[in-house]
Amino acid sequence: MAWRPEKGSMQELVGYLKDALSGHDQNAQRYATMMLGQAKSSPATANYLAYILSDGPIFRDLGLSPADNILVRSSAAINLKNTIRAHCKAFPESNMAYIRSLVLSTLQDPISQIRNFAGSVISEIVQKGGILAWPELLPELLALAGNDNSNVPEDAQEGAMSALAKICEDNKQSLDKDYHGQRPLTIIIPKLLDITSSPNAKVRAFALASINAFLPQLSQAVVASLDSVLARLFHLANDPSDSVRRNVCRSFTQIVDVAPDKVRPHMGGLVDFFVLQQRNIDDPDLALDAAEFWLSVSENRRVCPSLAPYLGQIVPVLLESMVYDEEDILRLEGDADDADQEDRAEDLKPQFAATKTPRIATNGHAAANGDSVQASPSNHVNNDDDLSEGEIEEGDDAAAANVEERWNLRKCSAAALDVLASNFHGAVFAVTLPYLTENLRHRDWPNREAAVLAIGAVADGCMDAVTPHLPNLVPYLLSLLEDQEPVIRLITCWALGRYSAWASHLQDPNDKKRYFEPMMEGILNKMLDKNKRVQEAAASAFANLEEKATRCLEPYCGPIVRQFVQCFARYKDRNMFILYDCVQTLAEHVGPALKKQELIDTLMPAIIQRWGKVSDQSQEIFPLLECLSYVATALGGDFAPFAGPVFARCIRIIHQSLEQYVMSVNNDAFDKPNKDFLVTSLDMLSAIIQALDPDRSGELVETSQPRFFDLLLFCMEDPSNDVRQSSYALLGDCAVNVFHQLQPFLPALIPVLVQQLDLDNMKEEDIDQGFSVINNACWSCGEIAMRESTGMGPHVEQIYQRLLGIISNPEVPTSVNENAVIALGRLGVDCSQTLAPHLMEFAKPFLHIIGPVEYTDEKADALLGFNRIVERNPQSMESCLTEYFKTSAAYARHSNSAFRGGILESFYTNLIGYKNLIPNFELFLQQLPARDIEKLRGSFNL
Repeated sequence: MAWRPEKGSMQELVGYLKDALSGHDQNAQRYATMMLGQAKSSPATANYLAYILSDGPIFRDLGLSPADNILVRSSAAINLKNTIRAHCKAFPESNMAYIRSLVLSTLQDPISQIRNFAGSVISEIVQKGGILAWPELLPELLALAGNDNSNVPEDAQEGAMSALAKICEDNKQSLDKDYHGQRPLTIIIPKLLDITSSPNAKVRAFALASINAFLPQLSQAVVASLDSVLARLFHLANDPSDSVRRNVCRSFTQIVDVAPDKVRPHMGGLVDFFVLQQRNIDDPDLALDAAEFWLSVSENRRVCPSLAPYLGQIVPVLLESMVYDEEDILRLEGDADDADQEDRAEDLKPQFAATKTPRIATNGHAAANGDSVQASPSNHVNNDDDLSEGEIEEGDDAAAANVEERWNLRKCSAAALDVLASNFHGAVFAVTLPYLTENLRHRDWPNREAAVLAIGAVADGCMDAVTPHLPNLVPYLLSLLEDQEPVIRLITCWALGRYSAWASHLQDPNDKKRYFEPMMEGILNKMLDKNKRVQEAAASAFANLEEKATRCLEPYCGPIVRQFVQCFARYKDRNMFILYDCVQTLAEHVGPALKKQELIDTLMPAIIQRWGKVSDQSQEIFPLLECLSYVATALGGDFAPFAGPVFARCIRIIHQSLEQYVMSVNNDAFDKPNKDFLVTSLDMLSAIIQALDPDRSGELVETSQPRFFDLLLFCMEDPSNDVRQSSYALLGDCAVNVFHQLQPFLPALIPVLVQQLDLDNMKEEDIDQGFSVINNACWSCGEIAMRESTGMGPHVEQIYQRLLGIISNPEVPTSVNENAVIALGRLGVDCSQTLAPHLMEFAKPFLHIIGPVEYTDEKADALLGFNRIVERNPQSMESCLTEYFKTSAAYARHSNSAFRGGILESFYTNLIGYKNLIPNFELFLQQLPARDIEKLRGSFNL
């Protein structure tokens, strides 16, 4: 018997749907959301939702106003989509067939918003059920969108094509799979190309957007159609619709990334096209898409050189686009002096712990943060309707209010100019210079501001060309720090920061006094500007200056610290975050220079006062703890007076976070805690343990409540990679600095460590972060092995198998391999007897991986352990004996390094042993390079 809706049940459901999206009565809204949540697992509820969405007759008879009709149907669509996402696999096929037929018919609805919602529901059905569960869908949508019968209404064409676009975006992988010898994509792309000829501009734009969804994959179907796609793009480049041309821009930008050789021969015509589109003042989105083409091309080494002949066309349009538009000028002009006003809650951005570099026992180096003008471009996929149940779309008023935080034409153009300058250097500056000459002293501040932005944008790439102008340019920029327009002061701070490397490394002391000191002083002064956004820009610029000047700042620590302390007294909450960055960057780069007692007495009370104001639940604790970590490292033992309360608070935050996590797992009513509370607290504990002398840090560990290593054990098993990465770093630091306190807990900690070393436990989606965790686990394993000595015996076999799995896997990053072989070698220092039977299995990868590693104490330990293993089983080295002799010679060449004792003797013992074992030793030696033979003879009497 066919399902039929009942009017009473429908009226009740309609009431809930209406209340769920109404903000007038929050109690009614909460109750409605709860009732909808309870009902969504029922197939009958899903049928009702589909019926309401399709505007069925009984629903229409309820007599809702047109506005309420749209509201309730939209709410039904949102709830139906979420119901399908959660429960469709449990629904009978009869229910799904009913839902499919109704939502498909809704694509012809006269209301665009409803058609879009129907398309989202259809896409969700395909995502959850798969392509084969609705085999007739794609042909039907393609036929409707292409108007195959020549009598499809325009609304239906648009609805079908909109749904197709969503399906293509959400199901890229499944549409390119082989189904019984056929891939849907091989049919879809040619049909979409045909649809781009539709007389309906919306249909053409959706069709091209659908093709764009597949371009980044560059699958076989895309490759086969790429020439046809290019031909259509060149035709559509003249389309009268801005929306179509926006998608043309996006298509070419994506093709640059996946098939740059297809673009290069047409660069002349493309330059003309994109310059014209970027100058479209009526459609800023089109202009932005055009500007992103230059950014994409200039970042692609294969195609970027082809821009060289056209810089005279490209650079001027970028410079024009860097001027604020009229709407932004109205927002910015006469910005108030607001430094004394308290921040609003919406002004405070969510805070996250900084991305950490894994612990390195080898010669890896952390990459420094750059100060590029780049930012992430906006995502072009429109998911406006992808809302959870009970949600409605909120306007982006906050982002719109802050012009500086939006990715827009101005920012994209500046980023493109930056990258072009890095590629073409003086040629870009030659085109830029006339613009600077004309606009730097322009009477209208937007032109002056854009000129300063341009100066900053070309700083890195055109430094050689700009340098002769800097003696005149820098004093003028310093004068702009007093401009009446805050936005001029703001951009000038940023631009000066970009030239701080030049100023800080001037060799002539007089030049340094003339340029660097005024630059530093000017930016420092602006950190106390009357405008909060200028304060923020100045603090950011000064952090940049700190990174560039590094130890050159040591003589100036006094005035810098005093200014920071004034900022602590005057800054409101938002700018406090960038101030923490300034303090930690100074601590990172001048280090021990901060250990002067007068500096400690000036800086620390200001930080500790702020520390007392920030609650354990505030996200401000993240940057504050990161800042304190750097300060503790810089001060070393002088941090001791402040260490106790900080240590105890970190223990408290970790305990609270773990308790909250356990409660959230056992009860859905509790929110899961932000893992950054754990990460930053663990990192702070690491910094304290490293900074203090072992007796003091050991005392803090011993007296902590709850017990320190009980908490660490929980953190080592946390599901978050970030938490485990910090946990294993802390474990290694404890092994180095407080082993006496750590040792009693090793029986509980080592099995968890061994489990972490198993590559099979790493999830594929977390692979990059997962390797960082394993890297730290390897490092901590090596540090424990060196101190636990023969006590590692019960665990050696398991640890060996895990480390062998790492060094035998070609997918493992080099730094992880290096830490794994060092851990393995250090394990062999006192457990060589257990590892010796395995030598033939790991000797070759060990020697191959450890060779390029920098000569450190850790490498010395590993070589000593390896030598002891070799001494116990010399016959197992037959397949890599020449590599071992080369490693011995390489050690001898670095024997003046800070190597630990006993290694030279261990090499000597093994080499003499082989000399006695090998029948024709002189002939064997001749296999080695001459310089290795000479070194071996001289160092080991061979």
